[in-house]
Amino acid sequence: MIKSMTGFGRAEAADADRKFIVEIKSVNHRYLDFNIRMPKKFCFFESAIRSTLKEYMLRGKVDVFITYEDLTQSGASLHYNREIAAQYLEYLKQMSEEFQLENDIRVSSLSRYPEVFTMEEPETDEEELWSVLEKAIREAALNFAKARSLEGESLKKDILDKLSYLDSQVELVVLRSPQIMQEYRQRLENKMRELFEDSQIDENRIAAEMVIFSDKMCTDEETVRLRSHIHSMQAALHDGTNIGRKLDFIAQEMNREANTILSKANDLETTNIAIELKTEIEKIREQIQNIE
Repeated sequence: MIKSMTGFGRAEAADADRKFIVEIKSVNHRYLDFNIRMPKKFCFFESAIRSTLKEYMLRGKVDVFITYEDLTQSGASLHYNREIAAQYLEYLKQMSEEFQLENDIRVSSLSRYPEVFTMEEPETDEEELWSVLEKAIREAALNFAKARSLEGESLKKDILDKLSYLDSQVELVVLRSPQIMQEYRQRLENKMRELFEDSQIDENRIAAEMVIFSDKMCTDEETVRLRSHIHSMQAALHDGTNIGRKLDFIAQEMNREANTILSKANDLETTNIAIELKTEIEKIREQIQNIE
């Protein structure tokens, strides 16, 4: 199944003590790049989070947002560090004696000194915590993958439509080629009659000129290869998954053939068709950049 590299997924998971909300969104990127934002106290889960998410995606710049809500009544508790407070008082007394200053320390001011009071989080069971977080991550990742698949199917349909149109334009180049040859032969005959004022045409001379002209403007090889690339891309879209890089390579080859057709074009109609080929291929390449 074709997947887009843009998507969004969200999920919540909770038990009696806690609730997690996980949101995942992504944009195009050549590789898989995670940016995980969560409370610092859960940073030790980052490696496990990355490993879990890799099961659902291969490419893209992925932003992950994790929010946490403590549902317990106990929560954090305040801790009084008596030893730290005693050291502050001892040093303040020493400063007062050394510099002959009034020791005006009060309880309210002492309580604001660093580490006199600290907040202590209750101990938590990491396995229990991870079980809830993992549930939210997997559900969000699954919703994210579904969104990517849905968008991928839309991309697939759009690219297939463009490939069908591209194939029809190549057919115009193929059909136009013998007409160009015939028109060139007619111009050549007219020119020879004009120059030599003779109704007798040197067929050998014309044949030689036609060979030279044909060699310069013949696009048979390019149209065959271009059609082969079109059919290869169609097959990959129908059968493959995680084929973004492959499609990008095929599109580059298609563009190379269209450039050659344009450079060989010795005819206004063929030139216009070749420009249309390049325009359509560029549209396809833009869409391919969205495919995982």
